[in-house]
Amino acid sequence: MNQWEFMDKEYIWHPFTQMKGWNENKQLVIDHGEGVKLYDVEGNAYYDGISSLWVNIHGHRRREIDEAVKKQLDKIAHTTLLGLINKPAAELAKKLVEVTPKGLNKVFYSDDGSTAVEAAVKIAFQYWQHKGLPEKQQFINLGDSYHGDTVGAVSVGNIDVFHKVYKPLLFNTKKMTCPSFYHSSIEGINSEIEFRDFLLQELEDYLKENSDKVAAMIIEPLVQAAAGMLMQPKGYIKGVRELTEKYNVLLIIDEVATGFGRTGKLFACENEGICPDMMCLSTAGYMALGATMVTDEIYNTFLGEAAEYKTFYHGHSYTGNPLACAAGVAGLELFEKDDVIENLPPKMAVIAEHIQKMNTMKYVGNARQCGMLAGIELMHDKNLKIPFDSTLLMAGGICQTARKYGLIVRNIGDVIIFMPPLVSTVQQIEEMLSILEQAMQEVFEKVDLHSNIKFSDPCAF
Repeated sequence: MNQWEFMDKEYIWHPFTQMKGWNENKQLVIDHGEGVKLYDVEGNAYYDGISSLWVNIHGHRRREIDEAVKKQLDKIAHTTLLGLINKPAAELAKKLVEVTPKGLNKVFYSDDGSTAVEAAVKIAFQYWQHKGLPEKQQFINLGDSYHGDTVGAVSVGNIDVFHKVYKPLLFNTKKMTCPSFYHSSIEGINSEIEFRDFLLQELEDYLKENSDKVAAMIIEPLVQAAAGMLMQPKGYIKGVRELTEKYNVLLIIDEVATGFGRTGKLFACENEGICPDMMCLSTAGYMALGATMVTDEIYNTFLGEAAEYKTFYHGHSYTGNPLACAAGVAGLELFEKDDVIENLPPKMAVIAEHIQKMNTMKYVGNARQCGMLAGIELMHDKNLKIPFDSTLLMAGGICQTARKYGLIVRNIGDVIIFMPPLVSTVQQIEEMLSILEQAMQEVFEKVDLHSNIKFSDPCAF
C-alpha cells in the first residue's frame, strides 16, 4: 500500500461506496490524465470509459480549457454574484442561451447537477405562488428516476436503494411508471409503441383529475442514466411535453447526464424537437458548475418591488465561479471548433456494433444504447429475465477485471455503464469495448466453471 492509498483509507469517506469493502481491497491512485486516458502513480494507463463519472467531454488536459482556466486564474479565482458581475459568468450565460432550445433565455448558476435540480424544484414551487395558484405544489416524477442527492433532488427521485433511508426527510411526489419497456411487466403490452401509449395515457388520466395541484413534472429525457441506462420509447418525451402544456404543468428536463452531445444531439430533448420550461445542466467537465435554464415567463414572474418579496431567495457561495465559467466557455467553443456533434455518428455506430454482439452473450439480458450512452444488463437466465444473486457482484467483478486490461468502467447493480468522452476516436472506442468484452468473457467462463463464485467489488452502488 502506497502512502496515498494509506492516507485515503485512513481519512476519506467515498461517495456511493461501502467503505468496508473499499478498505479491504487495493485501490487505484490516479496521478494524471491525458486525452481519454487516466494514469495511476505506478505509470499504468487506463481508458476513462465513464468520462470520470459522466462529466468529461473533451478529454483530460485539453489545452484550450487548461489555458482558459489559467488565464482566468491570473485575474481572479472567485468573486460572488451577489451584487457583482464577472465576465466569464456573463459570457457563458450568453452562450448557453444561444445553444439550448429556443425560449430558455435566463440562466441560474449553481454548483452541480443536483443543485441545478434543487433550484428548479424551488423555482417551480415559488412560480405558482406568484401566479396566484398556491395549491399547485405537487411534483410528478418517474419510477427509477434519479436527479441528485440534495433533499429536494432526492424527493423527486425514485431509486429505493439510494433514497429509501431518507424517506422521512422528503416531500411526497406522484410517481409514474418507469418508461423502460425491457423492465415492464404490464399485461397485454407487447410493443414499445403500445407501452408508450400506455405511459402517456397514464399521465393524462392523472393530469385530468389533478393538474390543479401539480406544479411540475421532472424527467431525464430519452435515458434514465443512474437507474442503469434505461431507455424510453420513441415519442415519449414529445408526448409528455404536449400533455404538460395542455394541463398547465411546468416541465423540468434534467439534461445533466444526457446533455452536451451524449445522445447524438447537443441536448437530448432536441431529438424530439421539444422545449421545456426549465432545463438542468452541469457543464464543462473540468470544475463544479451547474445551471438551471428558465423561460422568460418564469423569470418575469419573479420580478417586482423589494417590498413584494418575489425574489428567488436561493444561491451558493460559488455561484457563477469565474474559473468554472471560463472552463465552460472554452468547452462550448470546442463543440464548434472540433465539429463534435457532426463527428459522433461513426462513433455511435461502433458502439452499436458491440452492443449487438454483447446481446448474443449467454449472461447479457439486455445491452442497450442511446448515442454515446450504453448499459449492459446481466441476467443469470436471459430468457426468463432471472437476475444473478446480488451478493455475487457480477457486474462489479467485470469492472474490476476490465481494469487489469486498462479500462475503467463502473456498474450500477448488475448493469455495466459505458460512457466514453465524446472526444474518443472510433479506434479508441473499439479498443475500450474489446477490453470490456474480454473481461465479460473471462468472468462468464468463471461462472460456468464455478457455481459458487463471488467477486469483490468495493465500488458497487
